[in-house]
Amino acid sequence: MQKENCFYLGTIVSKYSFKGEVLLKIDTDTPKSYENLKSILVDKPEGLIPFFISKSNLHKSHLLRVKFEGVDSELEVKKILNLKLYLPLNQLPKLKGNKFYFHEIKGFTLFNQFEKEIGKVLRINEFNPQPLIEVLSVGKKILIPLHKKLVIKLDRRNKKIVLDIPEGLIELFN
Repeated sequence: MQKENCFYLGTIVSKYSFKGEVLLKIDTDTPKSYENLKSILVDKPEGLIPFFISKSNLHKSHLLRVKFEGVDSELEVKKILNLKLYLPLNQLPKLKGNKFYFHEIKGFTLFNQFEKEIGKVLRINEFNPQPLIEVLSVGKKILIPLHKKLVIKLDRRNKKIVLDIPEGLIELFN
């Protein structure tokens, strides 16, 4: 499976026991929703490798304690520590209303609060303190801060997103 068809789930952060158990830091507000996974994709140098889970439970409310099949010692755990974890996109829980996944709005048309078309969403740049929407507007790339309070409307059927864009922001890019 290719990474483009997956979403980042988290990282193997530490060993838990001498019998091969590990702790996973899951990148979600609801780690409990991933407690019953049967397998997970581990990003190893040779690619995404499926690891099957024999036991999993919540640990201190924000970590998952997992026992992978075939990982039975501290030495085997050491080989997978700090590796990133992925799942196929079709395993993402469906969101409703104005909530969305960043990859989901790529290609959507962005409108401001006055229903004026701004441009096409190229991607979400999430490598800043606050995510930024990269938009192609009249041949130029513009960056708009993204915060859930700014989302007025998300129309999945018509691939349209309406944001409350701060006054003067778009003009900075002209």
